[in-house]
Amino acid sequence: MNSLPGSLDESSNATNLPLKESYFVRDDVPPVLETNKYWLLNVLRDELTWLCPVEREVDPMLIFEFIHRIIDILTDYLGDVSETSIRDNFVTVYQLLEEMIDYGYPLTTEPNALKEIIMPPTIMNKMMTTVGAAAGVTPKVPQNMSSNVPWRKAGVKYTQNEIYFDIIEEIDATVAANGSVISCEAHGSVQTNCRLSGMPDLTLNFINARVIDDVSFHPCVRYRKWDSEKVLSFVPPDGHFKLMSYRASLSPYQSLPLQIKPQITPTKNGGRFDIMIYPRSADGKPIEKIELTLPMPKSTTTVNATCNLGQYMYDPVNKTVRWEVGKLQLKDRAPALSGTFNTSETNPELGLSIGLDFQINMYAVSGLKVDSLRLFHEGYKPYKGVRSMTKAGKIHIRT
Repeated sequence: MNSLPGSLDESSNATNLPLKESYFVRDDVPPVLETNKYWLLNVLRDELTWLCPVEREVDPMLIFEFIHRIIDILTDYLGDVSETSIRDNFVTVYQLLEEMIDYGYPLTTEPNALKEIIMPPTIMNKMMTTVGAAAGVTPKVPQNMSSNVPWRKAGVKYTQNEIYFDIIEEIDATVAANGSVISCEAHGSVQTNCRLSGMPDLTLNFINARVIDDVSFHPCVRYRKWDSEKVLSFVPPDGHFKLMSYRASLSPYQSLPLQIKPQITPTKNGGRFDIMIYPRSADGKPIEKIELTLPMPKSTTTVNATCNLGQYMYDPVNKTVRWEVGKLQLKDRAPALSGTFNTSETNPELGLSIGLDFQINMYAVSGLKVDSLRLFHEGYKPYKGVRSMTKAGKIHIRT
């Protein structure tokens, strides 16, 4: 298998690779490590560390994106990507890397194109490979792709033609202790599941597309059409894929669907905390999976609290209070959590920042909505489904 530029081989001398007296906890490893000869670009994802050594100057974002693309494709092929699944399907993983990398450079990274060359490792395929190997017969591999569109397989047929769009948005925000929003924006994506026959050419219109910025697209999208008309024109891949991702700046009126009012009162050997949650309008949709995390001082010894809704738990190891509120609507009473904590040192440093988690189904905080979908070059009328979801991203509430 041809490796990426600067990758290690058997002739590499181990003395070329000492890190400069640096030791890191796995979760704190910097994305780029420097050695005497190589730069080691690494990605930690799903409890696995993916490493790419390079020796020449290269855009690190290219490497990081390619690593994530490899992981996405392995997930598509193997389902759960783990040390065990990679070991059990090593032949398939090796074949995929052979097709994805050509003389150290990314080549084919579209799952639909790869599946025309390398079959996913199903039980039947494994049996055929085993029996064929025992009989001295190797499976035939197509020499070229039959589709003119690299991201879509040719000859796709469905008895029921349908396509689904999921608009998923995450809110990142920093809120002051008095409740004022310091910064707030949404990061969204349009996840698509395409089950359309033939070679469909689609045009997707949004009601208010100009509310989003910093848009990035799947390669199937014709960018000029979007740039001039804010319309998505594309021939979709078959199956699941991310059509686009974007960022949306939020005004104070449309920012957080929950208002948190914390009050932390320190004492000589501990303190008291009182937290109230007030729901805001989210187009009448209930706010679900509400969870609030309150970190305590490191010297905390005991915590006693009460809540009028949900349940709370104190983790004495990580020194955090987790309050699971659950589901909340605008008409519901405001949930409250009150309690005291004791510390082993006097005048403990508080500096607490509350974390917030929630989810709202059928609601996009940016206001992005699908208007219409048109199909060209095929004679059927597809079923279209659209769902929206807003959830908490990185939200910090100062106290």
